[in-house]
Amino acid sequence: MTISEPKDFIREQVIQDNETNRFGGRVVTRFPPEPNGYLHIGHAKAIHADFGVAQSFGGHCNLRFDDTNPTKEEQEYVDAIQYDIRWLGYDWGDNLFFASDYFEQLYAWAVKLIQDGKAYVDDLTADEIRAYRGTLTEPGRASPYRERSVAENLDLFARMRAGEFPDGAKVLRAKIDMASGNLNLRDPVMYRIRHATHHRTGDAWCIYPMYDWAHGQSDAIEGVTHSLCSLEYQDHRPLYDWFLDQLGIHHPQQIEFARLNLTNTVTSKRKLLQLVNEGIVAGWDDPRMRTISGLRRRGYTPEAIRDFCDRVGLAKKPNVIEVALLEHCLREDLNKRALRVMGVLNPVKVVIENYPADQSEELEAVNNPEDPNAGTRKIPFTRELWIEQSDFMLDPPKKFFRLAPGAEVRLRWAYIIRCTGVVKNDAGEITQINCTYDPATRGANPIDRKVKGTIHWVSAAHALPAEIRLYEELFPQARPDEDENWQANANHASLQVIRDAVVEPTLADAAPFQHYQFERTGYFVVDPDSKPGALVFNRSVGLKDTWGKLEKQAS
Repeated sequence: MTISEPKDFIREQVIQDNETNRFGGRVVTRFPPEPNGYLHIGHAKAIHADFGVAQSFGGHCNLRFDDTNPTKEEQEYVDAIQYDIRWLGYDWGDNLFFASDYFEQLYAWAVKLIQDGKAYVDDLTADEIRAYRGTLTEPGRASPYRERSVAENLDLFARMRAGEFPDGAKVLRAKIDMASGNLNLRDPVMYRIRHATHHRTGDAWCIYPMYDWAHGQSDAIEGVTHSLCSLEYQDHRPLYDWFLDQLGIHHPQQIEFARLNLTNTVTSKRKLLQLVNEGIVAGWDDPRMRTISGLRRRGYTPEAIRDFCDRVGLAKKPNVIEVALLEHCLREDLNKRALRVMGVLNPVKVVIENYPADQSEELEAVNNPEDPNAGTRKIPFTRELWIEQSDFMLDPPKKFFRLAPGAEVRLRWAYIIRCTGVVKNDAGEITQINCTYDPATRGANPIDRKVKGTIHWVSAAHALPAEIRLYEELFPQARPDEDENWQANANHASLQVIRDAVVEPTLADAAPFQHYQFERTGYFVVDPDSKPGALVFNRSVGLKDTWGKLEKQAS
């Protein structure tokens, strides 16, 4: 671990283990997603921790799919998860595993526990098991099947595997302590019957291990040294330890950290799937979703997400992070990399009366003032232009520094113009703004005469049509997960589509996932739906940075 590496309680634990030679100096972590949905921003934090800790100490991180529930898992999710992890900048190398790789070994270890009198087959239903389990203040009750003989349990478990019993008829439970203060130790279920085709093993199995049984043993098989989990698994750790101790196999160290809680965000995969299935969003990669694929389509970069995870850090106590911090990290990254261009979302025509109708000239514009290597580009200027409707007012308030009758404004990278009049349609709507320009004011810097306002524009003769997708929060509530009616509170007006926007001609060949800053408007990314002649842009984030202002105030 280098001096520049982030320090946290997990890395401190690894340092201590290495100093005592607990694992022979090895550091092996793992990221164990269940392939029952797409990854979200909370998973990004876990990935950053799992892979990051391993990298800090020259170790490696396994990618292991917890594929123990065939009714909810699909190959689509396996492929998407791998793509997202690689996109975030992490690589598991040859260390790709599946819990299903270990089904035979897990079964053999379960048989051993039965032989040792530490597991039994139970005929209670799921509801009965819950009722017998007791509460935090009352001990559980032993199942009437708890004292079956070893021989009977071995026979029944083998017949469960052979498919003799229907779903729910029997389970295999560990025999631990029904009076334990930790409910997870009250004879937890290890196997359930599920006649379903598995995406990898097909119909070879009809009994499947529970997560608490598969988790620790899979870690042991892979030689994991530090099993990083979110805090909800802290109470499961004694069970994790019990299984490993009873089997007498390699015993990793489980360490829990606080999961990511982000304002205005739902991260339950069950709820995310519900949003998709009910058509509230267009899919897992809808830019309003804070899935990794949704963030990518929204225009987030791997660098911004990793920076966000670094800033959030690894903590022992739960907290709620403002979504403004995530947006701030994106702005900081895009400010350095995004090319500046001009796009007009709600256009109104400007006619420069004293500019020759048949004339066109090329003006030089800086691509990114934050990047000295970004260079410049040529943009055409003509008599007729498009500007934003909001940049003109007939009767402006006192501090309105944009275009108005008799007022002057600078056109970005071009000239100073003065409004001389307007043209209205029969409905009284302004359809054209007439202006004059001063030929002596060409360029980025005005001459002696100063104007307070600068606006963006696009040459009407060269403008490219574009569809612009603007997004608001899908959940305006800070903590939507806490509301029983979370689904009903979704903002169904969170997507606004503008189909008559125009952009400068330099964007003719803009490719999907290219990033731009539309000057004065925000950061945008080219959507995968985009194609030459039919450009589509998603607004990634606006220019206003509330978190950045708070940081400056704090410093």
